[in-house]
Amino acid sequence: MLTVDYQRLGLQPGELVLDLGSGPGRHAFETLRRGARVVLCDYDTGELAQARTLSSAMVETGEIASTDAIATTQGDGVYLPFSDDTFDRIIAAEVLEHIPDDEGAIAELHRVLKPGGTIAVTIPAWFPEKICWALSEEYHAPHVPGGHVRIYTENELRRKLRDAGLKPGDAHHAHSLHSPYWWLRCAIDPQHSDDHPLVKAYLKLLTWDIVERPLVTRVADKVLNPVLGKSLIVYARKPESDEVTGRGERSARAAA
Repeated sequence: MLTVDYQRLGLQPGELVLDLGSGPGRHAFETLRRGARVVLCDYDTGELAQARTLSSAMVETGEIASTDAIATTQGDGVYLPFSDDTFDRIIAAEVLEHIPDDEGAIAELHRVLKPGGTIAVTIPAWFPEKICWALSEEYHAPHVPGGHVRIYTENELRRKLRDAGLKPGDAHHAHSLHSPYWWLRCAIDPQHSDDHPLVKAYLKLLTWDIVERPLVTRVADKVLNPVLGKSLIVYARKPESDEVTGRGERSARAAA
């Protein structure tokens, strides 16, 4: 299940991508399929191990030529273990809402992104997330260790990206069919509802949609996404050094 639009991300073969908060690697593996190199960075070493296992399986099935283009590292989003200007593209999918110091994490993402590079940030969209929080306290922090610590508006995310020195651009919503699933889980019990008949039935529907991609659900998802999309995706660019210098010179002239 992909949340990021790779056309908007602008990914090119051979580029180096950071997948922050990668989990087992859903976006990382699509990055590999498109001929780029990727570094998965996550705090959970178990999910990184799962990603390495899956990448080996992709080699065996012929989806990728080798595991040379993929690396994994444990890391904290606020203290990334990478040099300045390392990555051509960055994907930060459903991670900032978990980090108390999200502005520190965004500053780190800006630091390790090359000038001219693009970042795709995905977060839970405001409206579906508000309903989840209203339905159950057990859905979010502090009641859930490592849970969501805030609800973003698009304007807030854009402001924080700009404050870090990035230039926000396109945005869209995704996964509208997933919002009712999480509302259902929150209404029942977000932590212990996996075996509930309604939850299992809806999960079966989502799995069918992801695997088969029938026209009826693709159309419904596209129509409903602007309102019910579970995820908001914002793309931002790190200006080239001459753009930053030019802006500073213009500001100095204006002040004079």
